[in-house]
Amino acid sequence: MSDLKARFEQAVAESKTLPEKPDNMTLLKIYALYKQATAGDVEGERPGMTDFVARAKWDAWNALKGKSAEEAMQEYIDLIESLK
Repeated sequence: MSDLKARFEQAVAESKTLPEKPDNMTLLKIYALYKQATAGDVEGERPGMTDFVARAKWDAWNALKGKSAEEAMQEYIDLIESLK
């Protein structure tokens, strides 16, 4: 396993034990970077206006379209480190 992937998996584990819960915008960024790193570009239709949470997640993930998995992993690691 690559060093980046190992550090990413460590950051994922650490994200569950942060000293305090991040604000909603930071949580969306964490979600979007994780999805981009593990699944690639967002697919499917944008959720409807009434599903606020799913729509916000989709929009955050869609904003990262084109970012490589490696870039997303590194940004995820850096973000989690900054929250510790």
